[in-house]
Amino acid sequence: AKIIEIAKRLSLQATRGGAGGERLCEKHQEALKLFCEEDQTPICLVCRESQAHRVHAVVPIEEAAEEYKEKFQAHVQILKDRKEKLLGLKTAEEGKSL
Repeated sequence: AKIIEIAKRLSLQATRGGAGGERLCEKHQEALKLFCEEDQTPICLVCRESQAHRVHAVVPIEEAAEEYKEKFQAHVQILKDRKEKLLGLKTAEEGKSL
C-alpha cells in the first residue's frame, strides 16, 4: 500500500509538471531531481539543503524510480504466482465436488 501511495504521489507530481514535462517543487519552483528516502517524496536541490531534509538519505529521482519499478515488478510477480496457485486449488476443489 505504501509503494502504491508513493507511485501515486510521483505520478501526481509528473502530471503537475512544468514545461517539457519537468516536475517542479511547489515551494521553490525548482526541478525535482532528488528523492528523500526518509519522507518518501521528490525534492529539489534547495529542499535538500533545508533543515527539513539535510540529514535525510537522498538519491537521484531516476534511481529511486528504477528501484520502485523493480519492487512493483517483484510484487506483481508474487501476486501472479499466488493467483495461479489459487486457480489451481479452485480447479482441484471443483473437481472433487463433481
